[in-house]
Amino acid sequence: MENFSVFDIIGPRMTGPSSSHTAGAVRLGYIARRIIGEKPERVHFTLYDSFAETGPGHGTDKALIGGILGFMPDDQRIRSAYKLARDEDIAVEFTYSDEHAEHPNTVMIEAVSQSGHEIEVLGRSIGGGNIIITEINGMEVEVTGEYPTIIIQHHDQPGVISDVARVLSQLGINIANMKVFRRSRGDKNAFMCIECDERMTPDMKSILLRLCPAVRELMIV
Repeated sequence: MENFSVFDIIGPRMTGPSSSHTAGAVRLGYIARRIIGEKPERVHFTLYDSFAETGPGHGTDKALIGGILGFMPDDQRIRSAYKLARDEDIAVEFTYSDEHAEHPNTVMIEAVSQSGHEIEVLGRSIGGGNIIITEINGMEVEVTGEYPTIIIQHHDQPGVISDVARVLSQLGINIANMKVFRRSRGDKNAFMCIECDERMTPDMKSILLRLCPAVRELMIV
């Protein structure tokens, strides 16, 4: 007999009519906000397939903005997302694409922070409020947001993975899952996607960057 959780049966607590088009969209925006790591100044959303066709009627646009503002799926302020974004001087723009994506509920989020930091996040809402981030800045990843997640861009050389794992252990962070990505064999630019039981703090981030010089960039999700 297949096991189901209460979440699978009744769905997430949320504002809006659709777990895929609303709750999932909020989570996609929220994770993009965490990846950029600071308040965005401009955000461009490109919606594909079902998101593009029926998203406006389901409030997907407001949900994505709400996530960028740092709201949870059940936050009543999502209904006023456009106004609240204007109040925070965050410029938002939407493109409803007629191109097809691998999944019907797909969005590309391009954001620029006030300090000039730029990110591109490709993600999909897969039902029940669950999401997957499949690309960050063109690199294939797999981030669900179910665990605190650390995304590391690093020089691909022997010992880097063990060095990072050792420092995380010293910081009291337990690794739940880890995946390592690179575009091709011999490519010295690689990524680690590490799901953890504990959330990394900014101080911990500074320590890891200091003790692991092969790490070029670290994002906390």
